Amino acid sequence: MKKIITIAGSNSQKSINKSLLTYTNSLLENVEIITIDLNNYVLPIFGVDFEVENGIPTAVKRLNELFNTADGFIVSLAEHNGSYAAVFKNTVDWLSRLNMKIWRDKPMLLMATSPGGRGGATVLQSASTYFPFMGASITDTFSLPSFYDNFNNGEISNESLKKELQSKVDKFQITIESRNQQYQV
Repeated sequence: MKKIITIAGSNSQKSINKSLLTYTNSLLENVEIITIDLNNYVLPIFGVDFEVENGIPTAVKRLNELFNTADGFIVSLAEHNGSYAAVFKNTVDWLSRLNMKIWRDKPMLLMATSPGGRGGATVLQSASTYFPFMGASITDTFSLPSFYDNFNNGEISNESLKKELQSKVDKFQITIESRNQQYQV
């Protein structure tokens, strides 16, 4: 069974990106879902001096080993002042010390949502440009604008956006399956 790692790029207990990710997880079929909560990987602020004095934190090593098992990633990014949340960026910085290709050249569905009408478009654009250098094979992106207007009772309430996400999840899963068949030949 394929393993999909899902990560909300936020440490908020009430993260709307976690809500979007939970809903997206329910659309996946015949996979093992490993949901990463960044609150379970509390890390010191990355710095070379800290690394020299203390080494790489055990939590980073555990997360890196978990990433090795993934067949794909679904990441939903919180947008803080037009960029990644500090907790997510710090995690990426630490992971890159063990493997610059932190996403392992695996398929990724990249998402964001926000209360505003742009739905995290700025952070999605930035990640779409940056993540491939770190080994992401982005199958698609999805932006859910105006979260509180378009998401109710644990699901996307706007039918057009709901169909769009389902289509992108299907494409993501097809990419993982075809990639697996390619390597089995």
